[in-house]
Amino acid sequence: MSALAFTSSSALTFGVELELMLVDTRHFNLAPDADDLLRRVTRAAPQGELKPELTQSMIEINTSVHEHYAALLAELRSTRDVLAGHARKMNVALAGGGTHPFQKWSDRRIYPNERFLSVSEKYGFLAKQFTVFGQHVHVGCASADDAIYLTHALIRYVPHFIALAASSPFYQGVDTAFDSSRLSIVNAFPLSGTMPLVRSWNEFNRYYERMLGLGIVKSMKDFYWDIRPKPEYGTVEIRVCDTPLTVDRAAHIAAFAQALARWIWEARPVEIGPDIYLTHSYNRFQACRHGFAGMLVDAATGRTRSLADDLRETLETLAPHAQMLDSQAAMAALARMIDEGNHAAWLRRAFSETGTLPDVVRRQSELWAAAD
Repeated sequence: MSALAFTSSSALTFGVELELMLVDTRHFNLAPDADDLLRRVTRAAPQGELKPELTQSMIEINTSVHEHYAALLAELRSTRDVLAGHARKMNVALAGGGTHPFQKWSDRRIYPNERFLSVSEKYGFLAKQFTVFGQHVHVGCASADDAIYLTHALIRYVPHFIALAASSPFYQGVDTAFDSSRLSIVNAFPLSGTMPLVRSWNEFNRYYERMLGLGIVKSMKDFYWDIRPKPEYGTVEIRVCDTPLTVDRAAHIAAFAQALARWIWEARPVEIGPDIYLTHSYNRFQACRHGFAGMLVDAATGRTRSLADDLRETLETLAPHAQMLDSQAAMAALARMIDEGNHAAWLRRAFSETGTLPDVVRRQSELWAAAD
C-alpha cells in the first residue's frame, strides 16, 4: 500500500464548512428541498462551494481559503444573502443550530448519492439520526508533522470550541439539559473519538495503512474524530462545533482557531503523551452538558476550574496573536459571549418567550437570514 500523502498548504490559512437546516416556512419542520435549492443557487455562482449533505433537509457551505478573518466573514455574509434570497422564493428558510428542535429522525430521506447511500447501508438508523448540523474549521499546515502536533495540542481546547458554538439544547421535541446534544449523536459512531497517540506523519501512516488493510476504513472520511488531519487539503480539521445561529459567530470561532494555532506553533505548549487525553472525555462532556459553566480538569496541574475562566485566560493569551492576524474584533465578540451566553442560551430564551418549538425555529431562521 502506498503512503498517504499530505499536501502542504500555507500555514494559518483557514476556512469553514457549515451544515445548515432547510425548514418549511409554514410549520418550520425540516424540508427535503436541498436539490431544488442547490440547483437555483448554483446559477448565482457564490464564492466557495455548496454541497448536499447526508439527508435531503441539509446543505453544506464550504468557504474559500482565507488568510484573514474579515475576508472570511465577508464571504460568509455574501453566501448567506444569496442562499436566503433563493430560499424565500421556495417558501423555505435556512437556519443554524446543531439540531433541529423537534424533527423526527425516522422522517428523513437519505440524499441519493453513492457515498451517502453507502453510509446509510453501513450504519443503519444512525445515518438518519445524523441529521445534525456542525461547523468544521480547517487550519492550513505547512507540513504533515505540524498537522500531527496541532491535532494533539488542540485537544485541550475542544471544550472551548464546544461551549462557544453550542446551539443544540433541544432534540426530538425535548430540552435535553445539554448545551450541545449534537455531539452525543456523533459519539454513537464507532470511529468517533480522538486520533491515536502517534507522534509523526510516518507513525500516522502506519496506523492508517493497518486500518485500511483490516478493511475498517476506506478513506480518511471514515474517521469521525473530534479533530483530524485532512491530508488532501493540507489542514487540520476541528469538528466539534455545532453550527452557530449566525455566520458572524461562525467567523468568530474560526478566527479563534487560527489564533490558537498560531500560538500553539510558536509556544509549543504541549508535550505529546498520554496525559493530553487523560481528561479529554470528562472535559468534553462538561462542555456539552454545561457550556461555559462546565468544570475542566487539567491533568498536568490537577487543577479544576470553570470553562468560562479558562476561556477568558486563553483569550488573553491569544490577544497578541489576534492582533497580528487582524482578528481582535472576533476575540472581543467571543469574550462578550462568555457573559452574555452562547446560542444554546439564546434558544432556551426563545422557547421561554414563545412557548413553542416551531416559533423557536422561526426565530432562529430569522436570525440566520438577518442582514448585519
